[in-house]
Parts: sequence; structure tokens; C-alpha cells
Amino acid sequence: MNLKIIYEDESILIIDKPSGITVNRSDTTVGQYTVQDFVNDKYPLFLSQDLDTESDFYKRSGIVHRIDKETSGILVVAKTKEAFENIQAQFKERIVEKTYIALVHGLLKGESGQISVPVGRLPWNRKRFGVLAGGREATTFYKVINRFEKRGGLTLLELNPKTGRTHQIRVHLKYFNHPIFSDFLYAGRKTSREDRKELERVFLHAAKISFKHPITGQKVNFESTLPKELSDFLDKLRV
Repeated sequence: MNLKIIYEDESILIIDKPSGITVNRSDTTVGQYTVQDFVNDKYPLFLSQDLDTESDFYKRSGIVHRIDKETSGILVVAKTKEAFENIQAQFKERIVEKTYIALVHGLLKGESGQISVPVGRLPWNRKRFGVLAGGREATTFYKVINRFEKRGGLTLLELNPKTGRTHQIRVHLKYFNHPIFSDFLYAGRKTSREDRKELERVFLHAAKISFKHPITGQKVNFESTLPKELSDFLDKLRV
């Protein structure tokens, strides 16, 4: 497997991840080729600089953040421990700006807004997350790009999460009663089963990211266009 590289220099690597590939290795990814395997195979030298096998840089092969297996788009990899820690700090300080594109069920009223409700892991299902009183604060801003009358009404959104909780966008949109198209975890079993007859992946794409370069301190911006399966599906809705 040869993943598309959007940008590379001595300290960072920007990957355009397709849907269907898991980012990090785990006990559940045995037999799967992950982004982490790709990084280890292609860049063994830069990882060998850190002999501390307990460091996050080593354990995560420099991968600074995660996106879900079915989510496509931009992923940032640090090629040095210093760059890794620098960008991680930017995530914690909310300097990093991320933009996602999602197609959701229903016709949203208004043109923009925000969802601010806490997100946490469900005690009765550890694989899923939800809006919980004891969850961590989470905020997602949204803006309507387009609306489609077909399939019972669908809305294309641009989303800017200001926090980085696991499954945040998916959980927020479900809570908002506008679950993402083909979201097998949060759109409901019947709805997602019907969706997947037309689109076999969740319609969520990490389209843009910006942060301060860990060496120069200058703001850098990277973009990923919608993959073909998503753009083709939108074309069908426009007909």
C-alpha cells in the first residue's frame, strides 16, 4: 500500500488517508495494514532516533492525531519527537484548525450555528460515545454548503470542531437529529443499512487543517479534496 502524501519536509508528513484504513495499530487490527504500518515501513530511519520505547512519539510512530477508519482525509505525522510534542501542544491549546465535510440526514434550518454539549464514552457500550452529563466539553461549529431534496432531504455541511473528542462530530450530529449519511454507529441500524445500499462508507471527510509549523512557527494550511466515491454520490443527488 502506498498512501498519498500531500506534503513532506524534514519535520512533518501530511498524509491523505482513504476511507477503510485504520490509523493506529491495536489488538483489533491484527492482519490489517494500518497507517502506522505504512509510516514504519517507509520511514524507519526517522523513528529510530527515539530509543525511548515508552514515549508517545515511538508508540504512535509520530502520528499526531487520529481520524476514524471510515473517515477519509488529512492526517498529520511528525518526523521528530520535538515536532510531535510541538503539534500535540498546539492541539491541546486549540491552535490547530480543522475542517470536515459531512452529508447529514434532514434539511437543516438556518445557515450556520454551533453544537456545544459534552461527549463521553457510553458506560453500557465502551465502543460508542454519546452526549453525557459527565462527559468532556465539546464544541462543533457548522455551516450549510448545500441542501438536497432527495432521499428524504439531505444537507451538506462544513464542520469546524473546536475540541477533539473521539467521535465528536458524529455524536454531535446525531444529538442534533441530523446523523451523518451511512454512519453505521450513530445513524441507526435501519437508516444506515438503507444508506449503505448507495454509499458503503460514512460521508465524513477531513478536508482542511492548519497549524503553526513546528520549526518556522509560520502558519501552514493543507487541503484534501473529496474522494471520488463522495463526489460521485453528490453528483447523483444533483441530477
